Amino acid sequence: MSFTLQNKVRIVTAAALFDGHDAAINIMRRIMQSKGAEIIHLGHNRSVAEIVECAIEEDVQGIAITSYQGGHVEFFKYMKDLLNENGCGHIKIFGGGGGTILPSEIEELHNYAITRIYSPDDGRHMGLEGMIEDVVKTCDFTLNGNGDYKKAMTLGEVNDVRKIARQITNVENGLPANNGKDVSVKKIPVLGITGTGGAGKSSVTDEIVRRFLNGYTDKTIAVISVDPSKKKTGGALLGDRIRMNSISSPRAYMRSLATRESDKALSEYVQEAIDICKAANYDFIILESAGVGQSDASILDYVDVSMYVMTPEYGAASQLEKINMLDYADVVCVNKFDKAGALDALHDVRKQYKRNHTLWDAKDEELPIIGTIAAQFNDTGVNELFERLMEKIAEKCDVRFSGKITHHAHTKDTFSQSTIIPPKRVRYLAEIAETISAYDNWVIEQSTIATKLYQLDGTLTTASTLSGIVKEELQKIKANLEEQLQPDCKKLIQSWPEVLERYKKEFYEFKVRDKVIKQPLTYKSLSGTVLSKVILPKYKDWGDILKWQLQENVPGEFPFTAGVFPLKREGEDPTRMFAGEGGPERTNRRFHYVSLGQPAKRLSTAFDSVTLYGEDPDYRPDIYGKVGNSGVSVASVDDAKKLYSGFDLCDPKTSVSMTINGPAPMLLAFFMNAAIDQQ
Repeated sequence: MSFTLQNKVRIVTAAALFDGHDAAINIMRRIMQSKGAEIIHLGHNRSVAEIVECAIEEDVQGIAITSYQGGHVEFFKYMKDLLNENGCGHIKIFGGGGGTILPSEIEELHNYAITRIYSPDDGRHMGLEGMIEDVVKTCDFTLNGNGDYKKAMTLGEVNDVRKIARQITNVENGLPANNGKDVSVKKIPVLGITGTGGAGKSSVTDEIVRRFLNGYTDKTIAVISVDPSKKKTGGALLGDRIRMNSISSPRAYMRSLATRESDKALSEYVQEAIDICKAANYDFIILESAGVGQSDASILDYVDVSMYVMTPEYGAASQLEKINMLDYADVVCVNKFDKAGALDALHDVRKQYKRNHTLWDAKDEELPIIGTIAAQFNDTGVNELFERLMEKIAEKCDVRFSGKITHHAHTKDTFSQSTIIPPKRVRYLAEIAETISAYDNWVIEQSTIATKLYQLDGTLTTASTLSGIVKEELQKIKANLEEQLQPDCKKLIQSWPEVLERYKKEFYEFKVRDKVIKQPLTYKSLSGTVLSKVILPKYKDWGDILKWQLQENVPGEFPFTAGVFPLKREGEDPTRMFAGEGGPERTNRRFHYVSLGQPAKRLSTAFDSVTLYGEDPDYRPDIYGKVGNSGVSVASVDDAKKLYSGFDLCDPKTSVSMTINGPAPMLLAFFMNAAIDQQ
């Protein structure tokens, strides 16, 4: 890097709303990390409100966004407006979207005080690293100050998170917090969550936060999450927010801390951060450490109740003896309990816990060891875990939250049967890939044998001068190859002349549900030229013939790559009447235009990003720029009726295709209701 950072630079990175192009932003933030920046990464499909809330809570210098989905002008402008409204106009905004953001739009955004939108031309002139260095260098400024904001926040937060965030930044930079409050007056419980890297601590934390906010509707919560800094570069990936979905609540606050050259799994400013959250009167505080190994138990110095998160894949049973936290943790969470061997792992952990605590007579279900699947919605194990944690807090801190939580009796071996993909089928995609690969290898093997047979057959047919011994040896080789050729493959080769003859006829006949259907095999073009509907390859080699039949073949024949029916229905021109822009009325007019005079109606609908992601297209500025953009907006049954008005959806010659992602069941229901209403 051509310059040295003068300050600790913190940047929020994300892909814009409805944008799944996370590969680009992942490359960008990795380079930012290598330049020494601390990156709070949010992942893809993030709204303006989420990004701004995160930027303020984390007290960052910059926001870097990729936007490939359109609506970027409204998106970036709203981001700037929201930052200004909340007194955080000092936060720099950077963006890019390949060629999707036009030069005129870039100029417009720059004039609106967006710091920098990078174009393909910038990439050619500056290079990727040059653009990243420009971002990091622009963000290299101090944030020290008391955070005296004159205007109230507009994000609906219970506490002024701007001031809390700035106080934590100050202590990280060696300045006093200046909270001015005695944090010992009110007893505020602190839960410490630690565990191995990749155990799912962030997912478990998110589930606890969700249950706390839902169970205690008048309480607030703060989460302090620590991730390690790179010793070589000083950069860090503070990526816990990727897994956090519940912290967007006005009653929740989250701050990510980097260890900053600390050899522990915690930042040296953890205690100050906890005290600041206590001074802000948060009712419950969670401290999540960086992923640790077996020996680190430093989190115990800062918390009232501790929880250790692990997975069933800890290795040999002897490894359990090395885990310090099994001596001290108030609750042990065995996460990812859908993994193979989870029950055996639970049994081993319980045995080790009994040894460590000399609880020889304790029943298994009485031990504070719970199996969970945090990635599963409303997991019974997590429900039990949350209840155990609240009991421990009441026992050790004498703090009982007023609210209602559902009591969950101990489930058998804490195992949940409601997994979306059963454990035995977790490899189903790999199995499909393996099956296809094995089939392709088999096709190559069989077609190679068929080619050799074709060559031998030609040699035996044409070489009349060969001696009897040579002919006999060639016949033996041919017989051996014929034994290796599968009967089905031999049949395909032998029936090839019949296939050629079938498609030379004027009409093609086939049966569907015992009904003989007769269709012409040719059609006449506008110039009067007679064209065949199906053109067969002019192969002679048996290997080529076999390979084509096994991997392509004619329509209606295995492997059905050309379609599941021999021919399309008569009177149905294969015209895809594609439409989708703006509201349903506009798209309906387009449908009527493209289908005018056609005997069959083949309506193909493109939906906007808002519809595809299942969001409510109510007026919300970060969504507004994308409603009806690059697709039609359909949000109700009435919209579906307008979309297909004037078309008989039950007519055999009417077909409808819909590009649907997440909300497929809802849009299908819209369609069915529209069709039923027509009748």
